[in-house]
Amino acid sequence: MDDAVTVTDLVVDRGPRRVLPGLTCAVPAGRVTGLLGPSGSGKSTLLRAVVGVQQVRSGRVTVLGEPAGSPALRSRVGYVTQAPSVYEDLTVRENARYFAALFGRGSAAADAALADVGLRDAAGQLVRNLSGGQRGRVSLACALVGEPELLVLDEPTVGLDPVLRVELWDRFAALAAGGTTLVVSSHVMDEAGRCDRLLLLREGELLSDSTPAQLRAESGTDDLEEAFLRLVRARQQEVAA
Repeated sequence: MDDAVTVTDLVVDRGPRRVLPGLTCAVPAGRVTGLLGPSGSGKSTLLRAVVGVQQVRSGRVTVLGEPAGSPALRSRVGYVTQAPSVYEDLTVRENARYFAALFGRGSAAADAALADVGLRDAAGQLVRNLSGGQRGRVSLACALVGEPELLVLDEPTVGLDPVLRVELWDRFAALAAGGTTLVVSSHVMDEAGRCDRLLLLREGELLSDSTPAQLRAESGTDDLEEAFLRLVRARQQEVAA
């Protein structure tokens, strides 16, 4: 399978606002694809459409050969939302082991997932007593424990210190090297260079679908944030003309 996800002419309205006006893109299998853009650009809406929890007006989203949201995908797709989605009245370890059991995996798999996200020493703490960044890592561990074929991560590094951010991106790269497909959203452009593929969104429009190297070459700058700004300016000039 060349593409793990294909999105065709996707239209999504949120109330009176059209968030995605007919988006078409693809996510290559076994790679880290970065979904980048400012807040309000449609990143979370697109991710929700990929995992099948977003009501859409029209268009088609295919995930691992199945329509998005199909029951057959439940054990094959992992999803980490911006807000931590774990049980605050359980410990870190209890959360991980609960989700491991749902996937038919044992305590060793849960403990390994906690170690992968740097929470081994916090395993006995109640989730309600953790920082926001730590809670996000608990959610990530609970998604990793199922060893999904596709891992969808919505702003997973928000609130993390620089050292842990680097460690997590190294972990994402290792997962992709092992065959997992990752879609990682961020509004921090310095994370773009760690992706194999980039989808740059602004106001629901796909400004670029390229690799970091291609984006640098096409924009004439090595600074990916400046490259994004140049794309925005070029698009504004097109619209004005």
